Amino acid sequence: MTGTGVTTVGDCRIAYRRAGTSGPPVVLCHGAGIDDATVSWRHAIDALSEDYRVYAIDWPGYGRSTGSVTHTIETYVDVLDGFLESLPYERVSLVGISMGGGAALGYALERPDRIERLALVDSYGLGGRLPNALPWKLLSRVPGMTEFGKIAAGATTDSVRLVLDSLVADSSALSDGFVEDARAKLMEPGSIQAFTEFQGNELSYDGRVATNFVDDLESLSVPTLLSHGEDDPLVPLEWSVRAADRIPDAKLDVIENCGHWAPRERPERFNESLLNWLPDRRCAPTPEYPPAEMPGVTRVGD
Repeated sequence: MTGTGVTTVGDCRIAYRRAGTSGPPVVLCHGAGIDDATVSWRHAIDALSEDYRVYAIDWPGYGRSTGSVTHTIETYVDVLDGFLESLPYERVSLVGISMGGGAALGYALERPDRIERLALVDSYGLGGRLPNALPWKLLSRVPGMTEFGKIAAGATTDSVRLVLDSLVADSSALSDGFVEDARAKLMEPGSIQAFTEFQGNELSYDGRVATNFVDDLESLSVPTLLSHGEDDPLVPLEWSVRAADRIPDAKLDVIENCGHWAPRERPERFNESLLNWLPDRRCAPTPEYPPAEMPGVTRVGD
């Protein structure tokens, strides 16, 4: 089964993609910018759905999710908590990329009792400075430039590859499907407004970030996979290397010929690693649904 669902978290309408009918539950958290559940997780959802119950959420202001929130990791941790409360499981595995990794890590530190396994992909929240992110922040401060720039960037597939070149190892090697997904987001009105606000709240002009969990990593009691593209131009590989050394039960997986977007740059390699890390598919909990149907679902279909 594949489909979509919607649940209410506070004042937010949180949309998500749903796949798989058996196996342990896995929740996927996408990153910032030109992203949503489909852009980052298109291939992972398909790969996981044979053995797992998969939920890929859209953060507020991304994809089909709506809601007026302060775009920070702290807020996203709260949104994730509300979303997980709507699911019929005591424990889930969490997978987060970039910004979504920061939110997943923040939640795992607060509620380790709810997390079976954690996978952080090129994750935010593992260091103090992101100097290579400053050009994006500076551009966002020019009135009208962000919306104009993203429309111009989405004009052709070549221009989309040029934008992605600052995020991936080799934009010329990207699949046409990935480029088209990114182009669709660039052409969508208001599609990076949430990202602009997140930058304003989380990133300073000297590259320092507002969320840094480094000092908390030794207390993390959840088994954690740190997956990182060897050539990530945005988030330093050293962040994941250090985190793997500090987290008591951690595994580091460095993906060669890969930048910041491993699930789309190297989908087969990434999915293989993730599948090997997640709980045994035979260890599936029994969903505890209320008398009605799954909470929050308004539509399920192809």
